[in-house]
Amino acid sequence: MSELPLDGLSEEGVGFDALGDAISTPVAADTGGFERLYRAFLGARAALGLVLLMAQWIAAALGSPPRHLILLVCIAYAAQTVVLWLLPRLQRGATRSSLSHVWSRHWLGSIGFDLGAFSVLHVLDGGTGVSYSALFVLPMLMAGVMTPRLVALATAALAALVMLGVALFGVLAGADIGVRMTQAGLVGSGFFVVTLLASEMASRLDREERAARGSLEVARQQAQLNRLVIEEMQEGVLVVDRRGHVRAANPAARALLAERQVQLVRAAPFQLRGVAAWVGLVSAVERAFADGRWPEAGRDVLVSFGNGLQRSLRVRVRFTRRREAEGSEDLCVLFLEDNRLVLARSRQEKLAAMGRMSAGIAHEIRNPLSAIGQANALLAEDGLEARQQRLTQMIASNVQRLKRIVDDVMEVAPGTPPEAVPLDAAALVAETCADWLRTNGRPEGADGPLACSVPARALVVAFEPEHLRRVLVNLLDNALRHADPGAQTVQVELDAADPAHVFMRVFSVGAPIPPEVEQHLFEPFFSTRSRGSGLGLYICRELCERYGARIQYRRSRFQGRDGNEFSVRLPRVTAP
Repeated sequence: MSELPLDGLSEEGVGFDALGDAISTPVAADTGGFERLYRAFLGARAALGLVLLMAQWIAAALGSPPRHLILLVCIAYAAQTVVLWLLPRLQRGATRSSLSHVWSRHWLGSIGFDLGAFSVLHVLDGGTGVSYSALFVLPMLMAGVMTPRLVALATAALAALVMLGVALFGVLAGADIGVRMTQAGLVGSGFFVVTLLASEMASRLDREERAARGSLEVARQQAQLNRLVIEEMQEGVLVVDRRGHVRAANPAARALLAERQVQLVRAAPFQLRGVAAWVGLVSAVERAFADGRWPEAGRDVLVSFGNGLQRSLRVRVRFTRRREAEGSEDLCVLFLEDNRLVLARSRQEKLAAMGRMSAGIAHEIRNPLSAIGQANALLAEDGLEARQQRLTQMIASNVQRLKRIVDDVMEVAPGTPPEAVPLDAAALVAETCADWLRTNGRPEGADGPLACSVPARALVVAFEPEHLRRVLVNLLDNALRHADPGAQTVQVELDAADPAHVFMRVFSVGAPIPPEVEQHLFEPFFSTRSRGSGLGLYICRELCERYGARIQYRRSRFQGRDGNEFSVRLPRVTAP
């Protein structure tokens, strides 16, 4: 089996550029099509010039008397058309607008030159030999297709005037006026008909081309949008054929197929077969094509790498079948998702539902709980025996405990959070630490359990003051509860080294947190104490996320002592 086809430490890749390349290719500009058509007409002119020369040679070979002026005109016409066709620099600048004026060099060098040359040939012929009037069809077609209709009609009018002039000259020379003028009128009318038909067909084709170009541009933009969406999807997307050949893969899929997700497998196309880690995916593709269907919820596929690392993927499959198309083949689209993310999302949804339910229950408990507390307070005012007083104290203690739980639940209940305001984190942390020591009846200074280290200057962060105080108090309560006995076993520090953030660290000397407990630290209602609500750290996380802060736990060492550290990264703002 071959190794994983890695791209290296690639951060991005083009996985779907192979799809719709024809659509995503920029549409050719209108000038490109016009230039090709212009060159085609120039080629036709060159061919016609050579045919005229050949006709003169054949006529001379068959014994016709030489007509030197006509031969010179044919030679000049053939030379001009061939040179103009073979030298691209003479064609440079030819556009529809440049041909819209009869005095422009491109009009004069093509249509105008044709009219002049063919007019001279027609005059020299005089109606006694070969009729050159049919040659006018080429400039009529060129004018009708490549110039505005008004200019094309003007070109036809010039040719018709030449025909009428030659006919009139013949009449003056003694020819039959009826025959000559009728013939000239019919030929001139034909010029107008040919010009109008060519102009109408060119206009219609131009409209259809513009409509097709507009549709193609819309399709190109849609294809680019689809590719952008797929490239940015958190879910992996693979397009695979029956042979296991990957036609397209977005970066998320390439990261999921790599042993380390900081790396990406190479961009598509590549082959799934031949890589040991992807055997499960190959089997899934074969099964999907064989069965022709796939569970809507997907199936779990295990990707096993050589070092014992495994990654469980949730695979959903969709098919694209085009049996009516000749030579087409079936493809399947695989949607890949890391099962860890699936479980995390499911857990988050459950937590959200649990939070809403808990908030509702807490709200319903609050009123009867207040009534119980008030009734117990009234009962305690009466003269009671010692045993009854202990019972009322027990009731009061548990009522206060339930009130704290209700307040904790309502604190993280869904709703509109208070707006974050700029505050001095250094002053708030110092004040909260002092209040916490007094509330818990703990001594301050070197003999106390808490050491607070904050800078003398102001550190302005964006947070709601009471909520930040609540986060710090919860962390201090948790640290003191699990710290070793002794002085200075709980440390609070503010770190302002990062210009964009302020780090608030709460460190406690003590034994490490067991791994099975660490993975549930920030989940609600998880507690290692029988009388704990399990909401302290969960509330800290929820409040931090509301204001763009982040809380995390790690095992660390501080001032030569090992312990547990909770760090809160607070967004720093400019002082108002």
